[in-house]
Amino acid sequence: MTVENTAETLEVTDTTEVPAPVEDAQIERALEAILMVADEPMSVVTLATAVGAPVKRVRAALAALVADFDGEAGGADGGAAGVAGGVPGGAPGGVRRGFELREVGGGWRIYVREEYDAVVSGYVLQQNPTKLSQAALETLAVIAYKQPISRGAIASIRAVNVDSVVRTLLGRGLITELFTDSETGAINYGTTDLLLSQLGINSIDELPKISPLLADGADGFEGDVR
Repeated sequence: MTVENTAETLEVTDTTEVPAPVEDAQIERALEAILMVADEPMSVVTLATAVGAPVKRVRAALAALVADFDGEAGGADGGAAGVAGGVPGGAPGGVRRGFELREVGGGWRIYVREEYDAVVSGYVLQQNPTKLSQAALETLAVIAYKQPISRGAIASIRAVNVDSVVRTLLGRGLITELFTDSETGAINYGTTDLLLSQLGINSIDELPKISPLLADGADGFEGDVR
């Protein structure tokens, strides 16, 4: 065997595709695109890895996006320099967007502004008049009886992935994000007043007890069961 053949034999090819670094001028827009599809708060390190940029640069870009969405001068189109030097950018004429970028539980995520919650909820309900699936109903029941509860805990009880179902329930306005655990960063969910009105009850305490419906009175709902 020749030296050349030996080298070819020993050569190991890494087939893992590594995203190409985003050009510096496009980092803000790239981050905006990623955050638009994220369903969980994303850490600065995760975002930096996604766009192939230093953490410091990503922090500056996030600050620029916050200013952009808030309609302030020096928004994302001005880049990091816009934040530091007050270069106008972002929404034309400093228009405040209907959504905002917030840091929650150690990560960043885009949210609808509070003043537009009612409008968005009404629109979603009008566009989604269909009945909930069995999976959605089961997940909603777990949240109703065990709230506040994290997505991981819900998945543990149902023994299936519940990401898409939770998104559906959030979109329907039947559940909401109550708080983020300071230690784990997990978002905890609870039911909304809309669900109460749909069920025709005034309080979650009026839900029927489920103990008589379970084989051993607690299967899948450890702890205090209604």
